[in-house]
Amino acid sequence: MDALDQLAINNFTGRIVRKDLSKKIKGSLNVPIYVLEYLLGMYCATDDEDSINQGVERVKKILADNYVRPDEAEKIKFKITERGSFTVIDRVQVTVNVEKGLCFADLMNLGMSKVPIRSEYVSQFEKLLAGGIWCIVQLGYGGEGMEAVSCEIYDAYGEKNSGTVIVEELTPIQMPNLDLNEVFEGRKQFSKEEWIDLMLRSIGMEPTQLEEREKWHLLERLVPLVENNYNLCELGPRSTGKSHVYKEISPNSILVSGGQTTVANLFYNMGRRQVGLVGHWDVVAFDEVAGINFKDKDGIQIMKDYMNSGSFVRGKDEVAASASMVFVGNINYSVDVLLKTSHLFQPFPDLMASDTAFFDRMHFYLPGWEVPKLAPKHFTDAYGFITDYVSEFFRCMRKYTFSDAIDKYFKLGTTLNQRDVIAVRKTVSGFVKVLYPNGEYTKDEIEEILKYALEGRRRVKEQLKRIGGMEFYAVNFSYIDNDTFEERYVGVSEQGSDKLIPEGTPKPGTVHTVSCAASGMLGVYRLENEAVAGNGKFTKVGSTNKDTNNSISNAINFFKANSQHISSMINMSNTDFMMDIRDLQGQGPADDLSLAVLIALCSSALKKSVLSQLAVLGGFSIGGTVNRIDQLANVLQVAHDAGANKILLPSNAKKQIVDVPDDLFVAFQIIFYNSPEDAVFKALGVE
Repeated sequence: MDALDQLAINNFTGRIVRKDLSKKIKGSLNVPIYVLEYLLGMYCATDDEDSINQGVERVKKILADNYVRPDEAEKIKFKITERGSFTVIDRVQVTVNVEKGLCFADLMNLGMSKVPIRSEYVSQFEKLLAGGIWCIVQLGYGGEGMEAVSCEIYDAYGEKNSGTVIVEELTPIQMPNLDLNEVFEGRKQFSKEEWIDLMLRSIGMEPTQLEEREKWHLLERLVPLVENNYNLCELGPRSTGKSHVYKEISPNSILVSGGQTTVANLFYNMGRRQVGLVGHWDVVAFDEVAGINFKDKDGIQIMKDYMNSGSFVRGKDEVAASASMVFVGNINYSVDVLLKTSHLFQPFPDLMASDTAFFDRMHFYLPGWEVPKLAPKHFTDAYGFITDYVSEFFRCMRKYTFSDAIDKYFKLGTTLNQRDVIAVRKTVSGFVKVLYPNGEYTKDEIEEILKYALEGRRRVKEQLKRIGGMEFYAVNFSYIDNDTFEERYVGVSEQGSDKLIPEGTPKPGTVHTVSCAASGMLGVYRLENEAVAGNGKFTKVGSTNKDTNNSISNAINFFKANSQHISSMINMSNTDFMMDIRDLQGQGPADDLSLAVLIALCSSALKKSVLSQLAVLGGFSIGGTVNRIDQLANVLQVAHDAGANKILLPSNAKKQIVDVPDDLFVAFQIIFYNSPEDAVFKALGVE
């Protein structure tokens, strides 16, 4: 037992359980973890080893004697009829016959329905009406205790009930209610680090085996449990526990395995006029997103509507719900490969993989490749909250919001649109609920959460940029300190420094440009040219197509014809040129590289570097006529995101500057050129 264990026991007596105990017992019984830990919390909430061992044996006996396995349901029913009374552990859900004013219980594993139950139990434990809870239930048979039911026994359809089984006694073994003030007061006794570690131990993880960033990723998995209508995506390698929280930890979430579903099941059954899963659960999680498949043609459209507004229309009805949506799945390739050849939403089915409207509704993309593959050392044997206690705490926190927590200290940057702002605020609110439920936090603590929230939403936008192009190129997310007015930018970890065009003076022959690819997407390209002793031969490597090759040929021919006009020091006859063309964003071969090729040839021949962080824009015809740049604002945005702070721009683009946002235009030192030769001089810094 360490200091954190003792602190937890002292402040949350009866709410704490040793996590290794549940692992030992659960191996032999398929009982939900939250049921098991509730019993362990009752009988084993102590640090005395003998008392713990006695408590474990008592829990085992209770489960062995009373837990209903579905395959033994008929055997249990026989015992009820034989003995006249029998106690079981089962999930109980109550329905109400409004016409008769009677309550009836459905026992899940036992397979019994319409069992009369006293209304006093329903009044005392309202969760019986909201999806049901696990209980210890004493069932009576043979007329015993019938008079306890206040009026004549009818079934749910108002017909005389011929059955004689009733609920005589009921004791919940899930948290029937929760005093949030108990959590708020207890939280004050823990530091931020201690509380994070306690949260992680409560979901079964051992914090001492995790890096700080790994802890934050695991905490992010909890945000959908505390935040209404929160949309989370996590894709990563196998065996990282992506679905563990939603399947095992909370009785308020459901995991849709295989991805096959219907609109009726998920949203609304028109025939029965019943709300689907989103109306009954706090979280609906889809396991293995690659298999998501709606039998209904309008399924994805309805899902997009719900993810955007928390409501949807079926028939004449508009239905609202608060369930969060979680999408988890495996990435079969390395992140580097996906970023080079596709995008990070690629594992989704084809019907969704190119739907920018669907992905734009994601509030956070959790980088699952940064979560370690779970080994025995990652599971804790220390003390943590009883699972049902912490899950009920999460559910109660859904009634609160801390979306305005950032406003006291920070403002969000101007590049965030309304959906970005909503996403960031929701993530911040969720983290505050988990880490600072009593609402006591500092500026530094909010900034830490804010940076993480911005990164997760930016990861979504970065992929939308790859899928949808120009519409999503405003990804340079930032926040502004209210005290100092300093603007701080947030990148995404998989893109390193996020600077495709690095700082510092490049090697002679190295040139960066932005060009349109055959796909219609803009991409950043790096040309690396080497000039070596030879006889005037030109060799290239890298991905090209017909348009690329034509533009390169134009540049080489122009270089041969005009090299002496540029500099008498260039000697074509005794020099070979070798050029490597790199597609830095995997957009495919560029349409026009003529100007970049010309400048790279001159730079390597003269052994002189181009200006630092320069992006060369534009091209020219075989006769040397400078081409017009299409979509100037979008091209500049791509260059800015890539790290350029200087732009080489044709003079004929001056008329287009009016279409460029002011904040984007002032981010660059603009250098205009009138001809290909002029572009060479200015790129090399020659006046």
